[in-house]
Parts: sequence; structure tokens; C-alpha cells
Amino acid sequence: KTSFFSGLTAMEKKLAEYKCNTNEAIQLKLVRFPEDLEDDNTTFNPEYSHQVFGDDEVAFGYKGLKILLYYIAGNLSTLFRIEYTSKVNEKFDCVEADDVESKIREIIPPGFCTNTDDFVSLLEKEVNFKPFGMLLHTYSIHNEEAGEDITYQIYKADMTCPGFREYHERLQTFLMWFIETASFIDVDDERWNYFLVFEKYNKDGATLFATVGYMTVYNYYVYPDKTRPRVSQMLILPPFQGEGHGAQLLETVHRYYMSSPTVLDITAEDPSESYVKLRDFVLVKLCQDLLCFSPVKLMQGFSQEMVTEAQQKLKINKQHTRRVYEILRLRATNMGDAEQSRSYRLDVKRRLIGPYKKKQRELAKMRRCLRPEEMTNQLNQIDLNLQREQLEESFQQLVSDYRRVLERLAQA
Repeated sequence: KTSFFSGLTAMEKKLAEYKCNTNEAIQLKLVRFPEDLEDDNTTFNPEYSHQVFGDDEVAFGYKGLKILLYYIAGNLSTLFRIEYTSKVNEKFDCVEADDVESKIREIIPPGFCTNTDDFVSLLEKEVNFKPFGMLLHTYSIHNEEAGEDITYQIYKADMTCPGFREYHERLQTFLMWFIETASFIDVDDERWNYFLVFEKYNKDGATLFATVGYMTVYNYYVYPDKTRPRVSQMLILPPFQGEGHGAQLLETVHRYYMSSPTVLDITAEDPSESYVKLRDFVLVKLCQDLLCFSPVKLMQGFSQEMVTEAQQKLKINKQHTRRVYEILRLRATNMGDAEQSRSYRLDVKRRLIGPYKKKQRELAKMRRCLRPEEMTNQLNQIDLNLQREQLEESFQQLVSDYRRVLERLAQA
């Protein structure tokens, strides 16, 4: 290492000091009161900034770079400012600092404030902000810190709501910082539905609303007269994560579509691991009281009755119903009983082995063309051992995921 560094010129060393990690430099805030501006506890940082600043998530040319993106908690009016202690200049033999400002301007809509005074005067008008659309669900969560129950509401909005289009433009900028492969959607396509979560809070005796998170759902057409809503994006803003809002939102959206006779079932686009865990919890919660999932029926195995009932009553597709069945069957199984546990393991592994078997058949086909008989057998043998290990690993991982869902269910 020393030889490498001693090989660096003084210039290169100096330039290295002007690199900033953009995940740390970007400071986000959701502001309710003027004093939030100075309070470090209200600041949070992005998880990702590669979509704006490249894979290494670095901005070059500044020392002490701060990219301030402050949002008024409700309508998300934005303050955008850049601060730094020093910046490279032309003396640094033709090295130019990154144009941080134009990179941020590409993703945040125009009309933002650049100074704090303007922002604070907008904050005073926030009392006029009301949620968009139609109220679907109200719930409350006990907040330890505040020592009281806080009320939240979920609304369904669309682009015909006055002011919603502009609000949504500001809201979707958060996707870039918290969803790894985020992209903005085509809001002129009327098949999009928007579901928004707000917190009610008090300020000087008035009730105000703060943005908590949202979900976008696309309604795919299914021949001849049905739709298949597909969850596209879902984000609970970091200050509210881990409080159960995701589950409330997903369950509310499910219930909204359940009431519609034209909806076939609900899917999701390229779901993340955390979304799958959330969905497992919500779907199991919805399904556990269906007759087809009674302990007796669970022990008889996965059935068409389960598929039909879950789809018709709860708009859950076959693949997700199968997972629900496995989770509920685990709850009904005494894993300490050798016979019951063996039966459960075989049942789940039979599903898990499907893709392996398909791959096996394809490999066998290829090898028949390429290799002498005895080699094929040996290779298949190796494959089978490896396959058994992988299968066992997948099974153990699933069971531990399923147990977490059941723990959460027991607490709900």
C-alpha cells in the first residue's frame, strides 16, 4: 500500500481530498416547524445516489460538500441549496468540479426555493394543505416518544385532483434516493392509480397533514373485461419506516381492489426482498380466516379450492396463494413431530425442485449431443448432490422467512 501512495503525485493527493460521498453529502428533511431546519435529528440521507451521481456515488471538486434538499412535510415544497467549504479552481491544471447543481435539477421539478426565508414563508401556508383524492382508511399507531396515539390516513388519488400532478412530481424525487432501480412513470397514462399515506399532526391548534409514503399501481387490461393491477412502486419515507405503514398501505390497496368485480388478481413488478416479506405478512393476515385454510385442510395439501377462493374473495394469484398455504401450514405443523415435519419438508421441496428438474432436463438434452454415456451419469450424480444441498439451503431459508411472518402475525 505504501508504495502505491508514495507513487501518487502531490497533485493527485490533493485532488483526492476533493472527493465527496454523495450519499453523505445529500441531506434530506421533511420540515413541519421552522426549528426543524436547524435540528440534525430531522435530517436523513439517501440509501442510493448512483442514478444521479454514477456507480461510485462520488461528487468531485468540493470539500465539505452539502447538498440540502428540504421538503415541507405536507405538500413537499422544496428548498434546494448547495454548500461547501472549498471548491477546486482552474489553478488545478484544468480540473473542473462536477456540476452538482444541474444533476440535481434534472430530477427535481422547477419552482423550488433557494433560500431559507422563502421556504419558511411557504411553511406558514402549509396549514392550507389537504390530502388529495378519496379517503380509504384511517388507523392509529401508538408513538412511544410522543406518548400518544398518532392518526394516519390513506387516500386514493389521480391526476384529475387539483394540484396533485405537481405534488406527485415532487414526491417521486424520493424514489431516486431509496429505490435501487427507480424510474419516473408516465403520469399521462390514465391506468395509473396512486395511494398516499398521511399523518395528521397539530400545529398552533390546527390540524395539518404530513406525507408518509405512497404506492403506484398500474391497471393492466386482461381480455375480455378484467384488469390485473400491478404494484409498481412503493415507498415509506425513512422517518416513518419500521412502524407498520407499509402493511397498512398494502392491505388497504388490496381491500380497495377486492371490492371491484372486474379485478382478476393483484401482482407486483420485480418485487424487492423487503416487499415480498411485507406481502407475505399482509396476504397471510387476509387469508388465515378463509375456510379453505383451516388446519385440517392445510394438512391435506395445496388444493384448487385454495387457489379459487383466494383469487375470488381476495384477488390473490396462484403463486402467492401457494406461499400463503406454505406459511399457514407451517403454523399448523408440529415441527417437533418427525412425521409431520417430514411431510411438510417434502411438500415444500417438491415445489422448490420444479426449476431444478427443468434445468436437469435441458442439461441432459445438451449432454446427449455432446458427451459419452458414462460421463453424463457421473455429472448427473455430482449435480444431484449439489442440488440436494441447494434445495436444503433454500428450504431452511424459506422456513426462517416464514417464521418471521408468523411472529409478526402473532403480534398483530
